[in-house]
Parts: sequence; C-alpha cells; structure tokens
Amino acid sequence: MFKQFLVLKSFFSSKSNGEEFHKNNSTVAESKIKIQQKSLLVGNRIPKNFFLTSGAGESDITVHAGSYHLALKEAGIERCNIVTYSSILPSIATEVEKPAQEEMIHGSVMETIMACTDVLKGEMATAGLIIGWLYDKKTDEKYGGLVCEYHGNDDEGTASQELSASLNELHANGFSERFNLRDIKIVTKSFVPAKKFGTSLVALCFTDYAYPVLGVME
Repeated sequence: MFKQFLVLKSFFSSKSNGEEFHKNNSTVAESKIKIQQKSLLVGNRIPKNFFLTSGAGESDITVHAGSYHLALKEAGIERCNIVTYSSILPSIATEVEKPAQEEMIHGSVMETIMACTDVLKGEMATAGLIIGWLYDKKTDEKYGGLVCEYHGNDDEGTASQELSASLNELHANGFSERFNLRDIKIVTKSFVPAKKFGTSLVALCFTDYAYPVLGVME
C-alpha cells in the first residue's frame, strides 16, 4: 500500500494543468482499485545488546525521587523510564559499551535486569548482579544466560559469595544436566549513606531487540 501511495503522490504532483488533472482524476475514480494489505506476523522480541552500569545516591528528602533517582544519575540512565525484567538472557545477548548520555532520549523506556537496595542513614546498601552463560555439553553451543541479583546490607565480598551460590543453585535446578555454566561475571556496588535515605543499584540495560518474523498475514 505504501508503494501505491507513492505512485499516486507522484501522479498528482506531476500535473500542472488543472483540466488535465481533473480528466485523469475522473478516470482513476471510475477504475476499480483493489488495495491489498499485508501484515508481518512477528514473535516475542528478543533482547540483543546490553551494557552494565551501577550507581549510588543519597537524599534527606525521599527515596524514589531522591536517593533512587540520584543512583540512576550516577549510573547514567536517569533520563529513561526504567522497566525491570526477570533473569534470563537469550543466546544472542551481547555486552557492549555504555552509550553516551546524549544518545539516550529523555523519557524513553530502558528495560533492565536490576538489583537495587534502599537503606536508611548509616546502613550499608549493597547491590549486585552475577551473569553466567550456558553451553551445550555435547555441541558447546551457547544456549543462553542466567542472571541473579543481590539486594542487601552485606559487604561486597559476602554479596559476591551469595551471588555465586544463587547462580549455582539456579543452574542445578533445570539446566545442569544439559549445559555447562561458564564465563561468569559479577558486578557489585556498595556504600553507606550519610543522609537520611540511600540507594545502591547495579543494572543490566538492554539497548536493542530482534523480532523473529513468523510469517505474513493477508
């Protein structure tokens, strides 16, 4: 239909004589034009590239518009509306460098896997992510990834140990028979706020997606 629109636009824009335009326009009106509409049938979108970031913030006023927002600012993603996922990565997911802030459109949606801890003054706020990749034991083909989050008040060393234990448990419950787990990466962020409220976060942020085309609908 878009190509037909371009043809019609070209036809109308090429007529400089009003009489000729009306004559041809009448001819077109008398013709039977059948416009066929087709739509792509697509499957669920698949996250492709992602970057990792972290931040901490503190405020004497509030959490959401205060310490949490400032943690997002330190992480470089405060311009976006944040949506959180659960903890599964597709095989095509690839880590990339964090985009420059001017590349992020104010108010755009940023979909993430995020660990976030809110605390009060004097308490330790620790957040962390662990990422591990599954490889088929027979073919060594990458199957996908698993992510676990830590939210709590332990130091980063203890948080890393808990993250490792969580990932191993996740692997053992449903994946260990077919897949090896390797290429493990841990990112943590910890601080103690001097103000009334504090937030620490670590985020895996998706930047683009693949849409599998299942077919064409008439």
